[in-house]
Amino acid sequence: MSGLKLSVLLVISCILLAGCKSAKNIVGTNSNNIDKVKKVSVLHTNDMHGSYMPFTTTLDNATAQTGDSIDNLMRFEKEGKIGGMAWMATAIKSIRKEKGNDHIILLDGGDTFSDDQLGNLTKGEAMILMMNKLNYDLMVLGNHDFDYSLERTRELETMANFPMRAANIIDQETGSPIFQDPYIILERGDLKIGLLPIGYRNTPLTGNSKNIKGLKFIKGIEAVDKYLPELKTKADIIVLLSHEGMAVDKIIAEKINGIDLIIGAHSHDVIEPPIKINQTYVVQALSDAAVLGETEMIITNKKLSGIKTRYHYLWHDTYTADEEQQKLVKELRKPFVSQLEEKITQTDTIIGRQYKSESPFDKVVTTLMKDNFKTDAAFLPGVGYGISLKGTITSEDIYKLLPHPAKIVTLEMTGDQIRKTLEQTATNLKPENKLDIVGGLIQSSGIHYHVDLSRPIGKRISDIKINNESLVDSKLYKIATHSGMLNGIHNYAEFSKGTNIEKTDIILTEFILEKLRKVAELDFPENMGEITVTK
Repeated sequence: MSGLKLSVLLVISCILLAGCKSAKNIVGTNSNNIDKVKKVSVLHTNDMHGSYMPFTTTLDNATAQTGDSIDNLMRFEKEGKIGGMAWMATAIKSIRKEKGNDHIILLDGGDTFSDDQLGNLTKGEAMILMMNKLNYDLMVLGNHDFDYSLERTRELETMANFPMRAANIIDQETGSPIFQDPYIILERGDLKIGLLPIGYRNTPLTGNSKNIKGLKFIKGIEAVDKYLPELKTKADIIVLLSHEGMAVDKIIAEKINGIDLIIGAHSHDVIEPPIKINQTYVVQALSDAAVLGETEMIITNKKLSGIKTRYHYLWHDTYTADEEQQKLVKELRKPFVSQLEEKITQTDTIIGRQYKSESPFDKVVTTLMKDNFKTDAAFLPGVGYGISLKGTITSEDIYKLLPHPAKIVTLEMTGDQIRKTLEQTATNLKPENKLDIVGGLIQSSGIHYHVDLSRPIGKRISDIKINNESLVDSKLYKIATHSGMLNGIHNYAEFSKGTNIEKTDIILTEFILEKLRKVAELDFPENMGEITVTK
């Protein structure tokens, strides 16, 4: 072999050897430079409001907040059957099988087991038993998760095979968060994932104060400030499970560093694509057990490096019912099926509930109240749960929209008190501080007015008329409402200042059932359009 050829071979050999050593440094098992990537999928539900049964979508307001959201309007892409816990079970089990339990976390964002007739009849137990079949890892307590009293919430927590927590809901007797633990830590392989749950700060303004006696509700952001530093020392990834609503979740992401992912609830939003603020992602998966959220966390060297989201819409032409869950549903319904499925009336139109604008269903209810009690106007709070009525209307359909045992009240209010009440509803929708958002537009019949949310607070209401005459501040008007409004929910303080207050023993839901049983077919309310809203 010539000297030149030998030299070339030696050079090539050295290059190959150096290359091999370099490759070994990059991919060798002993290297400190290797990127260790793991994927963990967070499956999430929120605001199920006891909705374990399927419902039929519409292209408008199939659920209470899909037709008129101010911040994040969502509409279904088609009409069809969707949702139900048996279909939810199929989706969850399929993903668990595909990805393995070590790569799955299942969370619920609260407002879970009430607002439904079977929920009322079992005081929340029905949904807990269905959720137990799915092995949830954590549920945060929403404002409606105290609807059956604090004592019952405690009982339900012991029935559940998963924890219910909220770091910002304080047991005044102990001074600690309800059920003691402000957060929990899950292990997925060698990863420690911290879950910090926060409930709704304004819960005392959304229900019966007797149900939360002994509890103190602080702002979720304050609880995050308190517990996040401690949690950072114990967990690799931080997930905030929040029932504060999308607007407040954005504020938390803007003001506080160190949260990797916020799983949201309360505002019934589909957040797609996910919001990213600083280094925090925000997601949420609608309501009424219609959608299963899937947020896959991509974790590199124990740090979140990205996410992928997928929303599983539980269309019945895509998913089948899980047999085990369906069997449980039938067993739970069996003792009450004649009550639940009682036909009340029917409609050949769509009568839905709107949350932040004039609501057709609530117009029906307030008109019946006004006419029956011979008042000038009737008012109800704007609430964000419930699905649209179409076709046969059963007892459980009405309970989805009027689940609570509030009693009808009549009273007299001055025109000035009514004006202040309307200004309050405008403030609720668009306060100076988003932490003060509470409730939807007050619902009414017999009163015309215009809301302009672009104007300054206190000057947003105009053109108020009752009985086709301009409102007179000094005049007394007879009003129908219910006991919740009299007690000041959603910051409506003027009702309790009224005169000639008459508290009846008539439960509003039973009153509406009685009236609708006498209606062969329920028509779309003719007096829609009494309220106009400019955003």
